[in-house]
Amino acid sequence: MRSAIGWMLALLLLAGRDPARCQESDDAFLERVQEAAFRYFWKESNPANGLIRDRSRPDSKCSIAAVGFGLSAIAIGVDHGWISRAEGRDRAMRTLETLSEGVQGAEASGVNGYRGWYYHFLEMDTGHRAWKCELSSVDTALLLAGALDAAAFFSGEEAAERRLRDLADRMVARVDWEWMANGGSTLTMGWHPESGFLKSRWVGYNEAMILVLLALGARETPPAALSWEAWTRDYRWETHHGHSYVVFAPLFGHQYSHCWVDFRGTADAFMRSRGISYFENSRRAALAQRAYCVDRAARYPNYGPWEWGITACDGPDGYAARGAPPAENDDGTLAPTAVGGSVPFAPEVCIPTLRELERRHGVRLWGPYGFRDAFNRDRDWWATDTLGIDQGPILLMIENHRTGAVWRRMSGNAVLRRGLERAGFRTFPDRHTP
Repeated sequence: MRSAIGWMLALLLLAGRDPARCQESDDAFLERVQEAAFRYFWKESNPANGLIRDRSRPDSKCSIAAVGFGLSAIAIGVDHGWISRAEGRDRAMRTLETLSEGVQGAEASGVNGYRGWYYHFLEMDTGHRAWKCELSSVDTALLLAGALDAAAFFSGEEAAERRLRDLADRMVARVDWEWMANGGSTLTMGWHPESGFLKSRWVGYNEAMILVLLALGARETPPAALSWEAWTRDYRWETHHGHSYVVFAPLFGHQYSHCWVDFRGTADAFMRSRGISYFENSRRAALAQRAYCVDRAARYPNYGPWEWGITACDGPDGYAARGAPPAENDDGTLAPTAVGGSVPFAPEVCIPTLRELERRHGVRLWGPYGFRDAFNRDRDWWATDTLGIDQGPILLMIENHRTGAVWRRMSGNAVLRRGLERAGFRTFPDRHTP
């Protein structure tokens, strides 16, 4: 009998299933997932300047969006006791000093940005523009959100924390919002020193809601041309699998802004006309995608109620903006961040799904920083990388579900409060029906 039990335990361990973990509570599981995700931001950074790699490769460039998630990760790490307050403050300070004091200008190289905006990718050592990437408006917004959160967390009166807050405030204040609008009522997606503004603009529901809110609230007088109504004019209200909501196929678009903004119990004019909040909208998107994956099990047999999650991620044929419904580049690739970043919206299905993903796939899907980027069982493909922009939503959104700490800190931020008010947000009760 003892021999049989021993063999069973050995088989569980070989499959990546620690028997003790099968008995852990949901709270203990979420703590473990969060701590692993936090390690990404702490370990995959340059401690000398605070810049964070885009992905877990030694040759990876810095992603400024990952830095934004990382600044909030520091606050979470201090709260959970994974690092000390002094360690977190020093790392956040170096990050903000690197970015706020770095050279900006119209040159194509040797700078980190222009007119307060930052390049999408930076060199990990110098902090200068990497490759010939774009000056990215939305990635700058994610960076600024993390900076403002770090400033709210380090609220002490000692000189170091006052300086940290001043650096974050100066980063927001120097952004030239009108310039990025380029004469329009919406913001362009970016700019290249070689060719000028990108033709695409941020219009319609997607991950850039945080960008527009910061733009509207950053100054005492908002940019005259910018309009929240222009942002909402291309919304697509559709019904999928019994859920009616504003659609955006990849789930990250329903998560990124929610990492820092608590949209529960409030709505703009568009959402009030539909009777729901943006929080409820994201809940419906997650549930509709889960239902989509159940329906798609005939094509991908692993799809089902406890194996789903489609969003932008790596895949067998490279990185793509996958999503559903409606189906967008769905090739059987699933990403745990799609589920982890949706935990506050639908914990009753997201937490069991995360647990089942680890139980079923073990070390093929779980690495030093928790869940790896993605997997495709149909093609027996398993990602080797972990991405900062995927670990960030997992860490921040689980924290918001468990404690509401990021939401609570950011609810007191004057920039976001003004942005929400100018966008027409008013108190409005959530309604959990299709």
